[in-house]
Amino acid sequence: MASAELREELDCSICLSLYTDPVSLRCGHNFCRSCIVSVLDAQEAAGGYSCPDCRAEYPERPALEKNRKLRNIVERFSSTQPDMRNIVERFSSTQPDMRNIVERFSSTQPDMRNIVERFSSTQPDMEETRIFCTYCDSPAPAVRTCLQCEASFCGKHLSRHSKSPEHTLVDPNVTLEERKCSTHKEVLKYYCPIDAACICVSCWAAGDHKGHDVELLNMALEKKKKELKHFFETIKSNRKEVEERIQNLKDHGREQGQKSAGLGDRVALLFTDLRKKLDDLEKRIQGEISRQKDQVSRSVSDLVEQVELQVDKLTKDINHLEGLCNITDPLTFLQDVNAGDIIDVSYEVIGDVRGLPCVDEGLVSQILHRGLGNFADDLIDMKIKRQFSVMEKSDILLDIDTAHNNIIISQDLRSASYSAASQNRPDGPKRFKSCQVLSSRSFSSGRHYWEVDVSQAKRWIIGVAGHSLKRKVNGIESYIGYNEKSWGLMFSESFVFRHNNIYTHLASDSPVQVVGIYLDYEAGRLSFYQVCDPIRHLHTVTASFSEPLYAALYLYEGSIIRIIT
Repeated sequence: MASAELREELDCSICLSLYTDPVSLRCGHNFCRSCIVSVLDAQEAAGGYSCPDCRAEYPERPALEKNRKLRNIVERFSSTQPDMRNIVERFSSTQPDMRNIVERFSSTQPDMRNIVERFSSTQPDMEETRIFCTYCDSPAPAVRTCLQCEASFCGKHLSRHSKSPEHTLVDPNVTLEERKCSTHKEVLKYYCPIDAACICVSCWAAGDHKGHDVELLNMALEKKKKELKHFFETIKSNRKEVEERIQNLKDHGREQGQKSAGLGDRVALLFTDLRKKLDDLEKRIQGEISRQKDQVSRSVSDLVEQVELQVDKLTKDINHLEGLCNITDPLTFLQDVNAGDIIDVSYEVIGDVRGLPCVDEGLVSQILHRGLGNFADDLIDMKIKRQFSVMEKSDILLDIDTAHNNIIISQDLRSASYSAASQNRPDGPKRFKSCQVLSSRSFSSGRHYWEVDVSQAKRWIIGVAGHSLKRKVNGIESYIGYNEKSWGLMFSESFVFRHNNIYTHLASDSPVQVVGIYLDYEAGRLSFYQVCDPIRHLHTVTASFSEPLYAALYLYEGSIIRIIT
């Protein structure tokens, strides 16, 4: 099993086979040269480089370093399987200090560290790596090592060891050199927080750390653990928050999916209702057309029958007269004429088409008009039935008492235009010193919709403003969207939404001519739509509205903005 685990460590994570000509990235992960070159070539086309294992990113194509030791291990592993002992012996003969190998690669070669550790774990009889009691005649495993005495103790000899604080006991180690100062060859007993280094007493007394406030290693350990515990709790809390956000995102996605499905069903039902209403209206109109057609047809048929009878009688009279005219004997002719009935030649001509009824298109148009009118009324009921908002336009008029003196208000109070000449209106508490105007009507509840024509303005701001928006300020802090009392959609050099002077850039793939504004006061939703074909959503913001809101317009020089009825 251990050999199989080592075998896994010697597999390239890209081709899943033993390393071939292994190379390393700066992050320490190893790959076959041909495998990583192929990956980097593909990443070069995408415009960025990263490690396939840890995703470490590189601004430039990373250099590849040959890993000769890993190559040797793979070669020996391949040549000696399944006898792993020979690999250990050969490897150990050239690299006697296995701990140094682990330390050397732990920071830059995480793959090599795993390989060496698993390599060592496959050899249970390598007892030379174990530490034994210094004072036992026969080998006995050590349980502690004294840094002062530089000796290791089993449980029996440890009980007789000095309890003095100078004798620092640690877990048994392969070597004590790492526990000593590289300069003074003394035991590392102190920690210098200034330089973040473990030092000996000579370092503190006369060395590079002279005069520094130092701590005993145990005290430094406890302090660091407290710091780590604090970081640990913070990270746990952060992870919990992130996990909650992930769950919220998933819940939102699921809720919106369900909402989308429900919305689609409601739309389908609404259009089913619409088609039924239209079908009923069409049947009624088609029925009226059929009725008129039948009436005209019957009248024409009756009159044709009467005219045909008249034609038959006229034919008989013509034949009779032709017979009389063909008699040449005067006596016979006169006797037949006197004996026969006098023919009445004063016929009343019937069958004039002008007397017939016609299809009454006016009546059909009237039924269609009234039906569509009723359909418009029914449409509101159908939308309410299917739980859709009735976005009928609210009646918005501009309040001339709020208009800046460079704004001209039209007579119908729906259009505002910029004028370089002052209108010399008297000042009042409602009038703005900035070039903007509010509606005369405010909204403190309900749902409201209106449309604004900005096609004659190269730059504009439209939106809503609270009743308490400052009126007597010349600076931009009174502009729509530049404060916490107003929300504005703005087009100048770019297309943005702004509130409290915080702006959000918006994208529009076509010039905005007409903007629809929808306000749901209780829900705290304000939405903007590009009213064109097709209608496009521009932006929606949610807020807690706490005061009456007015429709608001800001005019730049040369602008005309109009409320559409």
